[in-house]
Amino acid sequence: MDHFAALRALRAIVDAGSFTAAAERLGTTHSAMSRQLRQLEEHLQVRLLDRNSRRLSLTEAGRDYYREAAALLDRLQEADDRARAGQAQPSGTVRISVPQVVASQELPHWLPSFLQRYPQVTLDLSADDQLVDVVGGGFDLALRIAASLPDSQLVARELASCPRILVAAPAYLARHGLPRQASDLAQHTLLGFSPTPSMLPWQLQGPRGATASIEAGQRLRVDATPALYAAALAGMGISLFTALTVQEDLRAGRLIRVLPAWHAGQRHYFALYPHARALAPKVRALVEHLAAHYAAQVGAAG
Repeated sequence: MDHFAALRALRAIVDAGSFTAAAERLGTTHSAMSRQLRQLEEHLQVRLLDRNSRRLSLTEAGRDYYREAAALLDRLQEADDRARAGQAQPSGTVRISVPQVVASQELPHWLPSFLQRYPQVTLDLSADDQLVDVVGGGFDLALRIAASLPDSQLVARELASCPRILVAAPAYLARHGLPRQASDLAQHTLLGFSPTPSMLPWQLQGPRGATASIEAGQRLRVDATPALYAAALAGMGISLFTALTVQEDLRAGRLIRVLPAWHAGQRHYFALYPHARALAPKVRALVEHLAAHYAAQVGAAG
């Protein structure tokens, strides 16, 4: 028995819903498909499909086996695609959606090197803090920063993880002083980001399991992260950003971390894209470039 051919046959039969449609999909005959499935069931000594005149359905054992077999076939296809991609020079346009703060603060750190490395690739970039329909919007890739992601049909590759931290400009802290404990924040101007009319409180986590819920945005609340970042740099108050977003300005002294023992939970950087089997070399090249960039950033942060 050709085990690989039998797995392909099982998947085609289940996906197509009939032996005839599966045979057409694989360019073979009904009898060949039936023989491969029979040999696979004999090899496993278990029935995978219930057959009747109206429909085919997986048995309980068949469902488990099909799920594992499909994942194995997908991984093999991805390995084939990566090998082929390594021989092809990426080219063409990549449509990518990124959060506004990535476009304003992080893009300069990875975009020039990508374009220099892949001169035949063009980026069509959309900056938006709202979730977009990646497939429906015609995007090849979306970069998202979130605590978690809802279930979807997209592949979600985690690029990095870091805390959201409190920061302020030296000028603001010189005027108003440096908070020493979380309760001191009530006496400060807290710059809030909210894409909706209601402003959620900051849920902070501190040493030894301590927590604090802080009302923010009383003096300034914005729905665009670049404006919020500019306000923080201008010394207008204390704000929350991911550690990777503010990394360069912390190093340069343009921002100072406030209450270093406290943070507002972890945020994860995800690359979202349609199924890897359809991933073009140009998109794969960008995903790998982003993965390398953020791995280096996390390493530098320490």
